[in-house]
Amino acid sequence: MTMTTRSTAHPAIRVRGLEKSYGKREVLRGVDFDVARGSIFALLGSNGAGKTTIVRILATLLKANAGTAGVHGFDVAAQPANVRESLSLTGQFAAVDEILSGRENLVLVARLRHLKDPGAVADDLLGRFSLTEAGSRKVSTYSGGMRRRLDIAMSLVGDPPVIFLDEPTTGLDPEARIEVWRAVKELAGSGTTVLLTTQYLDEAEQLADRIAILHQGRIIANGTLAELKRLFPPATVEYVEKQPTLEEIFLAIIGGDNSDAADTEHLGGQG
Repeated sequence: MTMTTRSTAHPAIRVRGLEKSYGKREVLRGVDFDVARGSIFALLGSNGAGKTTIVRILATLLKANAGTAGVHGFDVAAQPANVRESLSLTGQFAAVDEILSGRENLVLVARLRHLKDPGAVADDLLGRFSLTEAGSRKVSTYSGGMRRRLDIAMSLVGDPPVIFLDEPTTGLDPEARIEVWRAVKELAGSGTTVLLTTQYLDEAEQLADRIAILHQGRIIANGTLAELKRLFPPATVEYVEKQPTLEEIFLAIIGGDNSDAADTEHLGGQG
């Protein structure tokens, strides 16, 4: 069976009965979920819920004690090399070389993947992530949002069909978070399957096609936002004076400009 046939015959990610323990501490206690191809699936949970453990197992960096998992039609335990060829992992902190420019970071990864014309690959990704003008600058001058966008762009070198984003907006300011959200939406729009782990409720609400809530090592709810809302009693209609959120106030005051021009005001910092 070819890779193409596998990818069309199965969900992009399938997890069944996944268990993981460290000594007597049970981190995962029978986790089940599917992720449809070309969708954004958010794994929502508090710190220590087991989100990163699931990602590490799916990325073949950690072995489960029980259960099965597949990525792009390949079994994580039996076909780890095929799984690694099918995915890219972006961790909680941007893994970029600050001494190099943005373009040089991308060219380096393209060369490591033995791709033809690394320069063209880098230029294409800089354009996709609105980093063309900043491409020749050292990454040390980038804001937090720009670094994160570059990190995600580096993950896409070689066009992997599945990408894992493990808490991608940790430590970012409101502007940078919105920049990353836009980049993630564009990924799914181009057909990439995204597994997103987050502890931010608004992030899951903004991005995900489906949301799974992980609590104490188990999935306790899984569905679209509309399906999850139906778990609660019907809303009653009341007159409420809606006040703006602090994020809305912040963006209104600064003008809501998320362009790279705004990022240059943060040169040398993280935002």
